[in-house]
Amino acid sequence: MALMNKNMRWLVYVGIILSTSFGLQSCHVYSFTGAAIEGKTINIHLIENKAPLNVPTLSPTFTQKLRQRIISQSSLSQLNSETTDYVIEGYITNYDISVAAISGTETTSKNRLTIGVHIDFKNMKNEKANFSQNFSRFADFNADQNLQAIENNLINDISDQLADDIFNKAFVNW
Repeated sequence: MALMNKNMRWLVYVGIILSTSFGLQSCHVYSFTGAAIEGKTINIHLIENKAPLNVPTLSPTFTQKLRQRIISQSSLSQLNSETTDYVIEGYITNYDISVAAISGTETTSKNRLTIGVHIDFKNMKNEKANFSQNFSRFADFNADQNLQAIENNLINDISDQLADDIFNKAFVNW
């Protein structure tokens, strides 16, 4: 009797594993990030910098961060072709430094770097999932810090946040 219960449990476990794996493969590929990805290839174009204040490293840094985020969190392959399953195009709309906080003596204590991007996402397998949207993120820094000394770190941090937002909108439907 104990042997039969052990064999039955084993069969139930195998059945659960098989049904789960077949169920996940039936319509979409799901990743541990919660993303539903139907395709295999993506073309992420260079995100051009059209912001009035132009920083030469911003466009390549942001584009690379976006590519890294999507490729590392999915099984998609980057192809430089228009016959891919997904296409991401866009441009940087804003690169702005503003005052974020004023101290009691009415001097600036914190500044804010804001980066905005416009993204056009095309899903060749499901046109209803296409979108054209603006995304914006910022990072605050102490006013006594030299912007040139911390600018690359701020750009990297904000680019990571924007890449997360774009990935979630395109594949997780947040």
